[in-house]
Amino acid sequence: MFGSIAKKLFGSPNDRALKLVRTKVDEINAFEDKIKPLSDAELMAKTQEFRDRLAGGTKLDDLLPEAFACVREAASRALGERHYDVQLLGGIVLHQGKITEMKTGEGKTLVSTLPVYLNALTGKGVHVVTVNDYLAKRDSQWMGQVYAKLGLSVGCVVHGLDDQERRAAYTADITYGTNNEFGFDYLRDNMKYERSAMVQRGFHYAIVDEVDSILIDEARTPLIISGPAEDSSELYMAIDALIPNLKAEDYEVDEKTKTVGFSEDGAEDIEKVLDAAGLLKGSNLYDVENVSIVHHLNQALRAHKLFEKDKDYIVKNDKVIIIDEFTGRMMDGRRYSEGLHQALEAKEKVTIQPENQTLASITFQNYFRLYDKLSGMTGTAATEADEFLEIYGLEVIEIPTNVPVARKDMDDEVYRTAEEKYGAIVETIDDCLKRGQPVLVGTVSIEKSEMLSGLLKQKKIPHKVLNARYHEQEAEIISQAGRIGAVTIATNMAGRGTDIKLGGNEEMAIASRTAEITDEAEIKRIATEVKAEIAEQRKQVLAAGGLFVIGTERHESRRIDNQLRGRSGRQGDPGTSRFFLSLQDDLMRIFGSERMDGMLRKLGLEEGEAIVHPWINKALEKAQQKVEARNYEIRKNLLKFDDVMNDQRKVIYEQRIELMDTQDVSETVTTMREEVIEDMVTEHIPPKAYPEQWDVEGLKLAAARVLALDLPIEDWANEEGIADEEIRDRLKDAANRMMAEKAVRYGPEVMRMVEKSILLQILDQAWKEHLLQLDQLRQGVSLRAYAQKDPLNEYKSEAFNMFELMLNQLRETVTTYLSHVQLQNPAEQIRRPEPEEEEMVATHIDPVTGENEFETAELSVTDDNAENWGKVRRNAPCPCGSGKKFKQCHGRV
Repeated sequence: MFGSIAKKLFGSPNDRALKLVRTKVDEINAFEDKIKPLSDAELMAKTQEFRDRLAGGTKLDDLLPEAFACVREAASRALGERHYDVQLLGGIVLHQGKITEMKTGEGKTLVSTLPVYLNALTGKGVHVVTVNDYLAKRDSQWMGQVYAKLGLSVGCVVHGLDDQERRAAYTADITYGTNNEFGFDYLRDNMKYERSAMVQRGFHYAIVDEVDSILIDEARTPLIISGPAEDSSELYMAIDALIPNLKAEDYEVDEKTKTVGFSEDGAEDIEKVLDAAGLLKGSNLYDVENVSIVHHLNQALRAHKLFEKDKDYIVKNDKVIIIDEFTGRMMDGRRYSEGLHQALEAKEKVTIQPENQTLASITFQNYFRLYDKLSGMTGTAATEADEFLEIYGLEVIEIPTNVPVARKDMDDEVYRTAEEKYGAIVETIDDCLKRGQPVLVGTVSIEKSEMLSGLLKQKKIPHKVLNARYHEQEAEIISQAGRIGAVTIATNMAGRGTDIKLGGNEEMAIASRTAEITDEAEIKRIATEVKAEIAEQRKQVLAAGGLFVIGTERHESRRIDNQLRGRSGRQGDPGTSRFFLSLQDDLMRIFGSERMDGMLRKLGLEEGEAIVHPWINKALEKAQQKVEARNYEIRKNLLKFDDVMNDQRKVIYEQRIELMDTQDVSETVTTMREEVIEDMVTEHIPPKAYPEQWDVEGLKLAAARVLALDLPIEDWANEEGIADEEIRDRLKDAANRMMAEKAVRYGPEVMRMVEKSILLQILDQAWKEHLLQLDQLRQGVSLRAYAQKDPLNEYKSEAFNMFELMLNQLRETVTTYLSHVQLQNPAEQIRRPEPEEEEMVATHIDPVTGENEFETAELSVTDDNAENWGKVRRNAPCPCGSGKKFKQCHGRV
């Protein structure tokens, strides 16, 4: 009560934040009359003027009003679009390093030009991050016209570019690209052997478009670059043989989270079995030497208890082939990661293929925290405001719409069965079709889209089915979803980032009809014709009630439901949204639908009848909040573990860059060598030990093995009054002398190059092996909970110890290599070649579909009416849904 009174008196925190920036909007508007009369050349010259003022000590914030006024004028000239005042508000919030929540259709793409231009004036580069290659290309070309008017260069980073093209794109003032490409370029840069081979140039300022999708949804899975690992098929088979002997009480399966783990008794039982089989190292399963064994055990257990043959995978031609749970199709060539696929191969007694080993990885949380300043924009962020603030330090500010929202959001209709629900959906679509009202239907999976499509085909209702796959074709189709009588079924993320305009999209319709026409007069005639058609269609659609959005079930996140709703009602357009639910939906089933079903039967709910009440909406919202909280904990937990690796990653990557920047690393390798000698002597001649307790023979062997020196250490030890310090100094002198002689023999320049090359190679190898150990430790550390230990603290402690051990081993390996190295042809530079691209696999698993976003997926766009297809490329999949190429199907000549 007191909170609502305070809000009325002082306004909400969001209101107060907006009040502070509204004065800036007045300042920007005040510059308009001064900027408008400038010629194109004078407008472009303002950029250099701003840069000179920055160099003279002026702050960016002081330049903001005039700079934003210049961008507004440039947009007006280049695109014929003038920023609304609310768009200026959004731009100011983005410049402040916050998230702007702006409803769909409010022009976020244009808003971003304001802070992008201002921050690009520093010359340090600005990154604009989008969700797919199509949007990155589209936005860089579209908004590039604005930047060109202001004299700034624009680059675009998409899949398939070589290093030279990437470097050029990052050198531009403004770089557009996808979250995956930016992240993978960072990882690949830190695997390069020369600074000049790196493509990125720093992390100054980034704006993340669809920020909730990138920083929340996709942040559930890390970016991974992997390569082939050593063969460990025998271990997989040995572990696999133990699993069938487990009793039901030895493990616990959680169907909700699709996880399986050993029970406390099970861990003790398997420990005994491993010991008997000679696979256990040390005294128990939790010893650090057993991290690899625990990893293999967990994957074997998952393979046997969570994966069913002929449901999750099939065995064919001596291979385990994954079945897509959404489409039921075989995905030949796709493999589960982290050894799970090998565990399935061992289970099915087929040839075990070598697994991929992680070479580099990072979460989106830790990648985007590299930027000095970060901001984002989306239509739906408020429900995740706490997470944005806690993880990224980003505040969410809701920007008011330019025109009040006129969409009607109806209460949910809840049916007892899915069959009744889909019957009601088909009836609603049919009713809309009679009025000519366009319908957008959102589904949660490909499978549900195809099932609903089948029902509409039975009713002979023409429609299109869209899945989040081929983004360019999606954008073309979704943009026309506002035409009279259009029925579009889309998975919730399909076509996101594209405006649905009532009556249709003028630009795309004109482009489609004039694709092969070169006569300018004819293009103008067609453009006029198309504009008139769409204006007339828009009138009819407005009269029919605007776009009707149907949700076929509630998503586990309110934000995804809001994204779907937000596709209707842009810029004050009328529209309607309604969700149709059944007690068999996943969300309803998990949260107690059995009791509700019984209650509805008692109340006498007839078949085909629905219950509609605001209380149900509130109950569902609470259920969604519970799921959101659980997913937040999963992401937070992932980040806590990755933070441990991130600290180590930063140390290694900073060290690599330092080494690449240093021409002469002889001082570093000398320090390493002397530290190795210190440890060597301490190990064999313990402090304060009597001479008769010295391991002289062991020290002599170690000096030969590591330093390649045959020294009379036994004679030194027999000298009267000699101490360990003197032996240590003699070893250092001998080793340093030998390395100095090598430098003279091979030439100092060649020796320095060899030292640097070997140091980088061994550092990379050590880091790669360390990542593998961390992966395996991460998989098995949850078992420590059975021993009443906190898995995260255990992981931190052991990861730190493993890192220390890795650095010690690194010093010894580098020293050994350099001490033994012999050059056959010193004049020839010896360099390890850059890792071949085809040897490395880039992976980012889509958290929803489970697919690797870097693999080519099929296009799934179906439409029964060929008249609606427009121009289809001959090699594109046929829109009829046959699975054939267009030229082999409906496009056959």
